[in-house]
This record gives sequence, structure tokens and C-alpha cells, in this order.
Amino acid sequence: MSFWDRIKPAPKPVKATDVQLAPDSMRLTLTWDDGVHTSASAQVLRQQCPCAACVDEWTHQRTLDPNRVPADTRVQALQPVGNYALTFTFSDGHSTGIYPWQLLRDITQPQG
Repeated sequence: MSFWDRIKPAPKPVKATDVQLAPDSMRLTLTWDDGVHTSASAQVLRQQCPCAACVDEWTHQRTLDPNRVPADTRVQALQPVGNYALTFTFSDGHSTGIYPWQLLRDITQPQG
């Protein structure tokens, strides 16, 4: 524990310990360091892409129309980005989004 953590403790950032892509490449399942399992479809991941082509850098408004992302969207490839994120190549050719662990946790967390 650092000096600063004793003065003002910071929450431990979430991190995935296992990443599984379904055989049909249409669903991503994550296991987190707290033991929770979450998942999301490739369509939802594509709809939530955080890149500058999908979200305006100045206003932070989404410019990608989520209704234009087909339900049969697939993840063609996924790559780690350091120890903090994943990046995907989707079946529509889009591949510029970097998805930090916290964003992936938020996207894949069950709503309810």
C-alpha cells in the first residue's frame, strides 16, 4: 500500500481474468477478478464503441446510430491493449475502439 493510498484510498480498478469469445463470434463472456461473470453480444459491443469515429471528441455525444449496427455483427478478432483494455475487429470492418476494463464491465453488466 502506498503512502497516498493510506491518506486517500482509491478503489481497486476492475480487471478481467478470463475472456471467452463464443464459437459463433457473436458473444463475449468475461470473468472478473472479483469472480463475477458478465457477457454482451458483439452487436452491443459495436454499438458502444468509444472511438472518435463513434463518439464526438468534444461533446461526447454518440455519432454512431446504434440502430444501424446489424444484429448479426460478429467479433472477427480481439486483442489486449496493455493490461488495461481490449480492442476488437468487428464484421463490419470497424477496429479503432479501445475498450478499457471498466467500460467493458459497464457494458457487459446485467441491466436490471
